[in-house]
This record gives sequence, structure tokens and C-alpha cells, in this order.
Amino acid sequence: MYLYGASGHGKVIAEIAEELNISITGFIDGNADIESILDYRVIANNADGLEGKAVISIGSNKIRKLIALRDNQFDYVKLISKKANVSKRAIVEEGTVVMMGATVNSDVQIGKHCIINTNASVDHDCMIEDYVHISPNVGLAGNVEVGEGTHIGIGACVIQGIKIGKWCTIGAGSVIIKDIPDYAVVVGNPGKVIKYNEIQKLSQ
Repeated sequence: MYLYGASGHGKVIAEIAEELNISITGFIDGNADIESILDYRVIANNADGLEGKAVISIGSNKIRKLIALRDNQFDYVKLISKKANVSKRAIVEEGTVVMMGATVNSDVQIGKHCIINTNASVDHDCMIEDYVHISPNVGLAGNVEVGEGTHIGIGACVIQGIKIGKWCTIGAGSVIIKDIPDYAVVVGNPGKVIKYNEIQKLSQ
């Protein structure tokens, strides 16, 4: 299996693969100065001619989407740490990684190429669309919906039944008690919209 992105995030994903006894062929990265990471070789800059299983090990939601659409010759797989607690009734799609200590409860639906990061909690009946990043220690109560490409920052809390739009940024430690529109940047307790992400850049 290839890991696409030789970074700190990639190190964590590599250790999940090791935990699952999945053989790592190497990392792919655009930085030609990186020759190895965690004793695995790094293939510089280009995935041309490569194929097989892969996970995109990059934290940026937008970049994960660009790579997934561009380099579709790979068989993108999901990785769920043995130290995560994932309900047998949850659905986790391809390319998604569920990290150590995370909890995903009954009837949760998680889309493609998402990150459910360390110790995050996703409660029953939540729906998380593609390319979302749920950061460490985030708490989503039941029936929360999170739109494509949204990043929920470390330690944020979302009460039950909330709908968060696509390509939003929810600041670290924010407390979300009202629905959030597409592209909004939200901070604070309670969370307030302070600006909007640039739509044209996110749609590329």
C-alpha cells in the first residue's frame, strides 16, 4: 500500500497500517528533499505508473480531494485503528482513516477520504460527507450533519441535530449550537460566523 503524503499525519496513518499488518510499499510526496520517513522510502512528486492500494495521508481536505480525483488509478482503502471503537452498524467509506481512541457510534455514515482524528467522538446517526476532517477531541452529538470538505477544529463541540454546511472551518474549541451555512468560518462559545471561505478556490 502507498501513503500519499510524507508528513506527521502520514506517520500516524503508517502506524495504523502497521497495527493492521498492512505492508507499506512507500510514501508519495511532492518534496524531493524527503528521501525516507519512518524507514520507508519516499517517491518524489509523481504517482505516474503507480497503482494498487493507497491512502491519502494529507491533512488538507482540499488537497485530498484534488489527489483523489486526479490519481484515480489507486484502489483507495479505509484504515480503522484497532484502538478505535467503531459500531458494526456504522458505514465508513473508502479512503477514510479512523484514528486511535476515536468513537463512532451506531448508524453513523462517514463518506470518502475523511479523517476521524485521535479521541474524536461521533455519536449515533451522524452523517459526515466526503473529505471532512474531524480533529482530535471533537465531540459530535447525535444526528449531526457535516457537509463536504468541512474542517472541525480540535476540541470543538457540536450539539445534537445541528447541520454544518460544506467547506466550513470550525475553530478549535468552538461550541456549535446553531446550524452553520456553507463556507462559513466559525469561532467561539457559542460559535459565531466571522467570515466565509473563498468559494471559487474550494470548487477547483
